[in-house]
Amino acid sequence: MRAGKFVFAQLMDFLPWKRFQRLVLKYGGDRYVKHFSCSNQFLCMAFAQLTYRESLRDIEACLRAHSAKLYHLGIRGRISRSTLADANETRDWRIYAEFAQALIANARPMYAQDPLEVDLANTVYALDSTLIELCLSVFPWASYRSNDSAVKLHTLLDLRGSIPSFLYVTDGKVSDLAVLDQLIPEPGAFYVMDRGFIDYARLHRLHEGGAFFVIRAKSNLNARRRYSHRVDRSSGLRSDQTIILNNFYALKGFPQPLRRVRIKDLPMSAENVLEQLNQS
Repeated sequence: MRAGKFVFAQLMDFLPWKRFQRLVLKYGGDRYVKHFSCSNQFLCMAFAQLTYRESLRDIEACLRAHSAKLYHLGIRGRISRSTLADANETRDWRIYAEFAQALIANARPMYAQDPLEVDLANTVYALDSTLIELCLSVFPWASYRSNDSAVKLHTLLDLRGSIPSFLYVTDGKVSDLAVLDQLIPEPGAFYVMDRGFIDYARLHRLHEGGAFFVIRAKSNLNARRRYSHRVDRSSGLRSDQTIILNNFYALKGFPQPLRRVRIKDLPMSAENVLEQLNQS
């Protein structure tokens, strides 16, 4: 019988563990820790994520069922639910946040040459927010409604490789617009967003940073047409106009002209829009 590493251990070997240990030292993650180190905590949570565990009890039961193999997975010591819960509550979150950014920085160059479905040399990002419901009795700090608790995960996804390049976690009451204040615009990049991110002053900050944005307009958009561009109606495009905002406060936030594109929902029509915008 062939003796070798488990698949999980082989996957973990790809991680930059020296960088992880430097972060643990930086934030004192293993200070006063006798047995369950930060690396053990990370391995347990990574195992839980990869095997779709649903709770701490589920993680404990699964790992204890394979207690004889834990050493070969890189996990030292006996796993208990209370130990794992205490570690998740008390360990400095910045260790794992910065380690995630290091992993993202390592992964993105691997997909830099992957083709997009649209013919664009620029980076294309999708920005959206997801509400994650929690138990109010366990997470009282994340109050969302009178009987509910939640956090909001704001994600900037690089569509070349589908890798999140930016993650920002807030409580559930924070507006989606708050993430626009945290972004550093990348010159030449396209940011694709839903209408929930419409704030003309914040969008103007992207424009000033040399970036482009594609966003759905609200039905009450108050603007006047300056002139129209020629379009290929067979691609699904119905109009391509240069407009100026009429509302006083909107115009104050974004004083430059904008482009308004109307499109019929046809297969691949969104890609055709980006292609025509890139060509013009």
